[in-house]
Amino acid sequence: MLKILVPIDGSDNSNRALDHLLTLRANGSALDIHLLNVQIPIDSGHARMFVSHDDIESWHRDEGLKALAGARARLDAAGIPYTHHIAVGHVADTIVRFANEHHFDKILMGTHGHGGLLQTLLGSVAKAVLERSPIPVTLVKPDAKG
Repeated sequence: MLKILVPIDGSDNSNRALDHLLTLRANGSALDIHLLNVQIPIDSGHARMFVSHDDIESWHRDEGLKALAGARARLDAAGIPYTHHIAVGHVADTIVRFANEHHFDKILMGTHGHGGLLQTLLGSVAKAVLERSPIPVTLVKPDAKG
Protein backbone atom coordinates (compact mmCIF):
# COMPACT_ATOMS: atom_id res chain seq x y z
CA MET A 1 0.00 0.00 0.00
CA LEU A 2 1.32 3.42 -0.99
CA LYS A 3 1.42 5.88 1.91
CA ILE A 4 0.66 9.22 0.28
CA LEU A 5 0.63 12.76 1.66
CA VAL A 6 -1.65 15.32 0.02
CA PRO A 7 -1.12 18.91 1.20
CA ILE A 8 -4.49 20.69 1.16
CA ASP A 9 -5.08 24.42 1.37
CA GLY A 10 -8.58 24.55 -0.12
CA SER A 11 -7.34 26.06 -3.40
CA ASP A 12 -8.02 24.92 -6.95
CA ASN A 13 -4.46 23.58 -6.95
CA SER A 14 -5.07 21.24 -4.03
CA ASN A 15 -8.46 20.28 -5.51
CA ARG A 16 -6.65 19.13 -8.67
CA ALA A 17 -4.33 17.00 -6.55
CA LEU A 18 -7.38 15.49 -4.86
CA ASP A 19 -8.96 14.81 -8.28
CA HIS A 20 -5.79 12.96 -9.29
CA LEU A 21 -5.84 11.02 -6.03
CA LEU A 22 -9.45 9.97 -6.64
CA THR A 23 -8.50 8.82 -10.15
CA LEU A 24 -5.62 6.74 -8.77
CA ARG A 25 -7.96 5.21 -6.22
CA ALA A 26 -10.66 4.51 -8.85
CA ASN A 27 -8.04 2.75 -10.98
CA GLY A 28 -7.40 0.31 -8.14
CA SER A 29 -4.36 1.79 -6.41
CA ALA A 30 -4.15 0.77 -2.76
CA LEU A 31 -3.51 4.03 -0.90
CA ASP A 32 -3.00 5.05 2.71
CA ILE A 33 -4.18 8.66 2.30
CA HIS A 34 -3.13 11.49 4.58
CA LEU A 35 -4.32 15.08 4.11
CA LEU A 36 -2.15 17.85 5.56
CA ASN A 37 -2.97 21.49 6.04
CA VAL A 38 -0.15 23.77 7.09
CA GLN A 39 -1.00 26.98 8.91
CA ILE A 40 1.43 29.89 8.85
CA PRO A 41 2.45 30.70 12.42
CA ILE A 42 1.47 33.90 14.15
CA ASP A 43 4.93 35.24 14.93
CA SER A 44 4.05 38.71 16.09
CA GLY A 45 5.08 39.29 19.66
CA HIS A 46 2.37 41.94 19.86
CA ALA A 47 -0.36 39.42 19.02
CA ARG A 48 1.03 36.99 21.58
CA MET A 49 0.83 39.69 24.26
CA PHE A 50 -2.95 39.87 23.87
CA VAL A 51 -3.92 36.37 22.75
CA SER A 52 -3.25 33.23 24.76
CA HIS A 53 -1.25 30.29 23.44
CA ASP A 54 -4.38 28.12 23.67
CA ASP A 55 -6.39 30.65 21.65
CA ILE A 56 -3.71 30.74 18.94
CA GLU A 57 -3.62 26.93 18.80
CA SER A 58 -7.40 26.87 18.59
CA TRP A 59 -7.37 29.42 15.78
CA HIS A 60 -4.79 27.38 13.79
CA ARG A 61 -6.87 24.22 14.30
CA ASP A 62 -10.10 25.93 13.23
CA GLU A 63 -8.51 27.49 10.14
CA GLY A 64 -6.89 24.17 9.24
CA LEU A 65 -10.21 22.34 9.54
CA LYS A 66 -11.85 24.97 7.31
CA ALA A 67 -9.17 24.47 4.65
CA LEU A 68 -9.54 20.68 4.85
CA ALA A 69 -13.35 20.66 4.85
CA GLY A 70 -13.91 20.34 1.10
CA ALA A 71 -11.36 17.56 0.63
CA ARG A 72 -12.65 15.68 3.67
CA ALA A 73 -16.24 15.97 2.43
CA ARG A 74 -15.29 14.58 -0.98
CA LEU A 75 -13.41 11.62 0.51
CA ASP A 76 -16.19 10.98 3.04
CA ALA A 77 -18.82 11.04 0.27
CA ALA A 78 -16.76 8.56 -1.76
CA GLY A 79 -16.33 6.31 1.27
CA ILE A 80 -12.55 6.57 1.06
CA PRO A 81 -10.66 6.27 4.35
CA TYR A 82 -8.03 8.90 5.16
CA THR A 83 -6.32 10.63 8.04
CA HIS A 84 -6.11 14.40 8.32
CA HIS A 85 -3.42 16.49 9.99
CA ILE A 86 -2.89 20.16 10.76
CA ALA A 87 0.59 21.56 11.28
CA VAL A 88 1.97 25.03 11.87
CA GLY A 89 5.13 26.36 10.24
CA HIS A 90 6.76 27.49 7.02
CA VAL A 91 4.59 25.70 4.47
CA ALA A 92 7.13 23.95 2.21
CA ASP A 93 9.54 23.09 5.03
CA THR A 94 6.70 21.74 7.16
CA ILE A 95 5.37 19.55 4.34
CA VAL A 96 8.82 18.06 3.72
CA ARG A 97 9.57 17.58 7.41
CA PHE A 98 6.15 16.01 8.06
CA ALA A 99 6.56 13.63 5.10
CA ASN A 100 10.01 12.56 6.30
CA GLU A 101 9.02 12.14 9.95
CA HIS A 102 6.00 10.00 9.07
CA HIS A 103 7.76 7.93 6.38
CA PHE A 104 5.53 8.71 3.42
CA ASP A 105 6.18 7.03 0.08
CA LYS A 106 5.00 9.98 -1.99
CA ILE A 107 3.80 13.59 -1.80
CA LEU A 108 1.02 14.52 -4.21
CA MET A 109 0.25 18.19 -4.67
CA GLY A 110 -1.25 20.62 -7.12
CA THR A 111 0.60 23.48 -8.73
CA HIS A 112 -0.55 26.58 -10.57
CA GLY A 113 1.34 25.49 -13.69
CA HIS A 114 3.22 28.76 -14.16
CA GLY A 115 6.94 28.86 -14.61
CA GLY A 116 9.72 31.23 -15.43
CA LEU A 117 9.68 34.78 -14.17
CA LEU A 118 6.25 34.58 -12.52
CA GLN A 119 7.36 31.62 -10.43
CA THR A 120 10.61 33.37 -9.54
CA LEU A 121 8.79 36.50 -8.41
CA LEU A 122 5.97 34.83 -6.52
CA GLY A 123 7.75 31.74 -5.28
CA SER A 124 6.10 28.36 -5.26
CA VAL A 125 5.40 26.00 -2.42
CA ALA A 126 5.28 23.12 -4.90
CA LYS A 127 8.65 24.08 -6.35
CA ALA A 128 10.20 24.36 -2.89
CA VAL A 129 8.81 20.97 -1.83
CA LEU A 130 10.07 19.41 -5.06
CA GLU A 131 13.56 20.84 -4.50
CA ARG A 132 13.80 19.94 -0.79
CA SER A 133 12.08 16.58 -0.54
CA PRO A 134 14.01 13.32 -0.66
CA ILE A 135 10.59 11.67 -1.05
CA PRO A 136 9.12 11.45 -4.58
CA VAL A 137 6.78 14.33 -5.36
CA THR A 138 4.03 14.21 -7.98
CA LEU A 139 2.85 17.63 -9.13
CA VAL A 140 -0.57 17.98 -10.74
CA LYS A 141 -0.83 21.06 -12.88
CA PRO A 142 -3.85 22.50 -14.69
CA ASP A 143 -4.85 21.04 -18.02
CA ALA A 144 -4.75 23.19 -21.15
CA LYS A 145 -8.27 24.48 -20.42
CA GLY A 146 -7.33 26.05 -17.15
